[in-house]
Amino acid sequence: MGQSKKFSGFETITNIMVGFVVALIAQAVVFPIMGIFVSLYINLQVAAFFTIVGVIRMYIMRRFFNWLHMKGYN
Repeated sequence: MGQSKKFSGFETITNIMVGFVVALIAQAVVFPIMGIFVSLYINLQVAAFFTIVGVIRMYIMRRFFNWLHMKGYN
C-alpha cells in the first residue's frame, strides 16, 4: 500500500521546515561573501518564497512517484 496524501503532506512540510532553517543559515553566510547585504526581514522573505516553491515541488514529486509505484513501475 502506498503512502497516504495526508502523510505525504506531513512529511513534506517537516522536511521543508528543516530546509527553511538551513536556508536561512546558508543565506546569512553566503550572501555577505557574495557582496549581498540584506536585512533579516528580506532574508526571511527570500527563504519563505523558496520554501513555498519547495513544498509544492516536493509534494507533487512524491505523489507522482507514489502513482508510478501503484501502477507497478518500481
